[in-house]
Amino acid sequence: MALRALSRRARETLAQFLENEAAGGYVLMVAATLALVVANSPLAPAYFAALQTHFGFAVGPIHLDESVIHWINDGLMALFFLLVGLEIKREVLDGQLSRPADVILPGAAALGGVALPAAIYLFFNNTHPESIAGWAIPSATDIAFALGVLALMGSRVPTSLKVFLTAIAIMDDLAAIVIIALFYTDQLHLMALAGAGAVLAILVILNRLKVISLWPYLLLGVVLWFLVLESGIHATLAGVALALTIPLRADERCPLHRLEHALHKPVAFGVTPIFGFANAGLSFAGVGLSALLDPVPLGVALGLFLGKQVGVFGVAYGLIRMGWARLPAGASVVQLYGVAVLCGIGFTMSLFIGGLAFGDPKLIDETKIGVLAGSLASALLGLAILKLAKPAPQA
Repeated sequence: MALRALSRRARETLAQFLENEAAGGYVLMVAATLALVVANSPLAPAYFAALQTHFGFAVGPIHLDESVIHWINDGLMALFFLLVGLEIKREVLDGQLSRPADVILPGAAALGGVALPAAIYLFFNNTHPESIAGWAIPSATDIAFALGVLALMGSRVPTSLKVFLTAIAIMDDLAAIVIIALFYTDQLHLMALAGAGAVLAILVILNRLKVISLWPYLLLGVVLWFLVLESGIHATLAGVALALTIPLRADERCPLHRLEHALHKPVAFGVTPIFGFANAGLSFAGVGLSALLDPVPLGVALGLFLGKQVGVFGVAYGLIRMGWARLPAGASVVQLYGVAVLCGIGFTMSLFIGGLAFGDPKLIDETKIGVLAGSLASALLGLAILKLAKPAPQA
């Protein structure tokens, strides 16, 4: 009975997740569009100056003084990563990724969708030392944007494909977390890192003691965030580490479900739109179509547009043809291809990794050009394919 209740709760949570992410995707689109409008209006100087404004506080030995853009990317985005970590844990322990048979298709497709875009980017940037660090930028799918676009198709697309897209995006996020931890970490400060390890150990002990109140976890999570920030590892990874210690239980008092439910709307309608508005602003002054041919935007745009669809669909279709996996229920091959194309919509994580990879504002702007071009092309082509695709024949 307990397992049945947990599975029912997981299905309800997934349905709510899909609904919130799709709606959040529309808000994110508006925020990104507004950023582009403001960045190309008379308000542009005030917009860019506000993002660079510093503020902070000091409490004893603790002193933080960061720009607005850093507070958003290092602070607010920790909540985004906390939610991502909770979703990954739930899906792996009691969701769409809990059975090996269910993991094969989206897992292998996600791997293809991470590797090929990175290879395409490196093809155009391997002789440019200043930009080679951006290889991971086109490897991530923006789940909010992608599900928002997919929701435009309504019931024309079977739920199984929405679940498939969600699973791929979650695995993309997991891959991005690993990539950030391994390849985008600054010089380590061992004392702060040891302190973070001690706090993480206490969180694990709370989990083992079956503490279900969220407040001890959240208060220690703030301490963990600060210590990770000081350690040189990107602070947002503290959100993932905290998520993995939140207990998952088979009852209505499940801490993981309660926290995930509490975070969905603030993240979907607050954190990611704020991030989008702060990071999507790109001035088109002096920018022509030729800018797309520079190594960074070309590698990012083609990585997202070509690398994602070929990597995801090629691997998925190959596994299905070999009989190692099944086509998602009620879906046709053309619909599967359309969803693979939508996987090329990269925004939140792509821009986030771009900010980690580059310190040069010019390269960051080039990243934005590539992300916007590749994502827009993927969205338009994916929608066209899904609109023209015939539904799978009834068995």
